[in-house]
Amino acid sequence: MDAPRTITCVDCGGTAHLISYEPDEGWEPGDVAAYRCEDCNDRWDIELSADEDG
Repeated sequence: MDAPRTITCVDCGGTAHLISYEPDEGWEPGDVAAYRCEDCNDRWDIELSADEDG
């Protein structure tokens, strides 16, 4: 699975960029990816989950 490179910041609606390095074995459901918002500088730690569609 891939972690999204960007997400929408919950606080300000800006763009938050992935700041975590991909693990050597790749991303797995349950891994935590860290993001930093370019507008408000908030950090978001998001637990990755598998898509329902696979």
